[in-house]
Amino acid sequence: MIQAYYISVFVISLICASIYIYIWHKHFDVNFTMVFTLVPISLLGYVLASQAGTLEEAIAATKIRYIGGCFLQLFIFFCILNLCQFNIPKRARVIMFVIAACTYGSVLTIGHNILFYRDADFIITGETGVLIKDYGFFHSITYAQMCFYLIAGILVIIYSWFKKFQIPRTIIMLLIIPDAVCLLCLFISRKLSSPIDLVTAAFIFSEIVFLLIAYRVNLYDVSDTVIDSMVQDHKIGYISCDYKLRYLGGNETAKKLCPEFMYKPVDEVIGYKPSERKIRHFLDDFRRDEKNDTFVYTVSSESDDPDDEKIYSVKAGHLYDGNRKRGYIITFSDDSANRKYIRLLDGYNEKLQIEVEEKTAHIIKMHDNLIMSLAMVVESRDNSTGGHVKRTSEGVRILTEEILKEKSLVVTEKFCEEVVKAAPMHDLGKIAVDDRILKKPGKFTPEEFEEMKTHAAEGARVIHEILLNTDNESFKKVAENVAHYHHERWDGSGYPEGLKGLEIPAEARIMAIADVYDALVSKRVYKSAFDFEKADRIIMEGMGTQFDPRLEKAYINARPRLEEYYRGQQEP
Repeated sequence: MIQAYYISVFVISLICASIYIYIWHKHFDVNFTMVFTLVPISLLGYVLASQAGTLEEAIAATKIRYIGGCFLQLFIFFCILNLCQFNIPKRARVIMFVIAACTYGSVLTIGHNILFYRDADFIITGETGVLIKDYGFFHSITYAQMCFYLIAGILVIIYSWFKKFQIPRTIIMLLIIPDAVCLLCLFISRKLSSPIDLVTAAFIFSEIVFLLIAYRVNLYDVSDTVIDSMVQDHKIGYISCDYKLRYLGGNETAKKLCPEFMYKPVDEVIGYKPSERKIRHFLDDFRRDEKNDTFVYTVSSESDDPDDEKIYSVKAGHLYDGNRKRGYIITFSDDSANRKYIRLLDGYNEKLQIEVEEKTAHIIKMHDNLIMSLAMVVESRDNSTGGHVKRTSEGVRILTEEILKEKSLVVTEKFCEEVVKAAPMHDLGKIAVDDRILKKPGKFTPEEFEEMKTHAAEGARVIHEILLNTDNESFKKVAENVAHYHHERWDGSGYPEGLKGLEIPAEARIMAIADVYDALVSKRVYKSAFDFEKADRIIMEGMGTQFDPRLEKAYINARPRLEEYYRGQQEP
């Protein structure tokens, strides 16, 4: 019966080990493998001990049985530490293994010295033989070691249950069971002096529980399961090499992308052959600067349709063995859909941008036309012959072009464009002046002139209201200044504020020349048009008194173009 029991548990342990081999995964903890290796070996020792007919056979069986006794609890404890995410130094693990090895070394001395057994004898009782022994010092050490790992494992599990909430509760509950059962069986076997060692049953129970844990635990390792899922789904390709760029291997997805790796021998250096060249360049760039780790790899299709090509995002990085860097790895991920979407989105954005620019230009044109129309409505109330608004705008444009060439003032092209755009608005304030003054066919009385001078400040106020919600603050400021200060004089004798010199905004100083020039060479109800020579003489005499003398050279250079423009505007 005893032999049948031990044979049964041994067979069950082999079945459990076979199941473990069947479900084995490369990410399984190596300590799991050691448990499923040591349990059958230890139980084989029990089988041989039950069948022993001599002292020598009984001692040999005992030595096999204690392989599990010395090492099994150690590897179960390592499993518990890893599953409960307890990191202990490698040195501590090595020390614990060396201690276990030393205790097993004492087991191997049975029959030769008194380290493990002081004395041993063998007698036949009933159907089996019994090894009668007198325990030595190292036997006590072995049992103390087993008890230590059992109790330490239980304490780690209890601590994890209450403190480590990222550890799956299912795993913790499964871990506590085999340790508790092993401790209970060890106690019962020693108390009852049973002919059958119940620890063997605990071993089988532990194997079954660890099978459940092994089956379940990989689901919690998200990084590994996700990577495996993506690799199996052919979404990720990889090629690896060591630090000497010797090829280590790759998966089928990567080999299809780089066909020469299909037949490339392992340990051969990655060179500059056609399909290797890109990989080598990726590696070289990454080795020079590890921030340069992202690339694009395009696989052209047999057709000329760009939608059929495959675009892969390539990532270069270090190849890790645990926490150690061992080489480089190149990963490929199919990014075709994203790239095509981005390409489509870019095309749509470009089209949308063009449409927005066209609409914006149309709105700006409408805005400018509205301003020009408003200025012409105001001008129609004036006593001029008409066209003053358009002519002064063209005069400002000619002047600003020469200013930019000569660099008479430190201004930008954008500023000059805004001055030209603001020029038609310079007399908008006349909308508030009474018709009796605007339409008077002659010179104003001092009182009438004072009322007329209010159009400058009123113009700035009107423009401020018109452009109140505009996004272009710089244009708004230029337009207000042109209307407000275009009658100011360089010597300070102008109106409405009596500003002097550089106190007058640059845009108003430019407007002043264009406004006066048009007034001189154009016909009014109270005067005939002056010829260009007389108008030029008056303008030049005003440089330094009425006008900014720094604009003299720009005006002189602009004069031929001004005269040409105004000749074209004169009535036949």
